[in-house]
Amino acid sequence: MYSNFQETNKLHIKFAALNNFKIMGLTYKILLHKEPKGAYTVTVPALLGCVTYGDSVDNAITMAKEAIELYIEELKARGEDIPDDSDTLEYSLNLVTA
Repeated sequence: MYSNFQETNKLHIKFAALNNFKIMGLTYKILLHKEPKGAYTVTVPALLGCVTYGDSVDNAITMAKEAIELYIEELKARGEDIPDDSDTLEYSLNLVTA
């Protein structure tokens, strides 16, 4: 599915979550960091501390979806706001250093 994945790519996950019979569209950017042994650590910048791991890119994305859903459930249980990346601009810088 993501066979052309490059390590520097950022993947976006969009999914709908039910909230009191309303569908709330949430957007999250996930960062996949390739580990030395080939697996991937995934972080979700909009959700502080939301980190997971997968043996492959596909597995890492699946694990990220699950981690995000669980994180949102916990925020709802605490009555906290649910942040997302819908208002976040993304830009990558390539720097050349001496």
